[in-house]
Amino acid sequence: MLYFLRHLASILLLPFTVAVIVPLLLLTGDKTRGLTPDSTSFRAVLIVAGSVSLAIGLTLFLFTVSQFARRGKGTLAPWDPPRVLVVEGVYRYVRNPMISGLLFILLAEALLTGSRPVLVWFGLFFVANLVYLPLFEEPGLKERFGDRYLTYQKNVPRWIPRVTPWIPPWQ
Repeated sequence: MLYFLRHLASILLLPFTVAVIVPLLLLTGDKTRGLTPDSTSFRAVLIVAGSVSLAIGLTLFLFTVSQFARRGKGTLAPWDPPRVLVVEGVYRYVRNPMISGLLFILLAEALLTGSRPVLVWFGLFFVANLVYLPLFEEPGLKERFGDRYLTYQKNVPRWIPRVTPWIPPWQ
């Protein structure tokens, strides 16, 4: 039960805040919402693109949380990180699928609501992670997992997925 509560707390405090609470606050009183061209076909494209983005984002998020719990024996929170380096599933293609998932969700929200402030929040979240990951998260991973992380980092890109899955030499 405690393990479940740890995961729930980390999800509510981090991705839920980023992808639900902040966008809801931004949408409150947003006068730019729905300000899209009158073209029905353009709106249809936005709905399709937003729906695809949301599906990708939710899929990435669910798979990464599951892998952190099952394989990593930890949560997505920096204060309760995985105890084992996770290099399975989607992590064989890209190093930051959880952040990518949240970015897809934020983009979907901006497209589906037509909200400029949510689109700006998407951009700010992306830039914050461009800075945070190499300056803070990756040095911590190098410290915790040593040569295994360095090998992983050399073989799996941070943002753009590999075409083929990387298989760690220690497996």
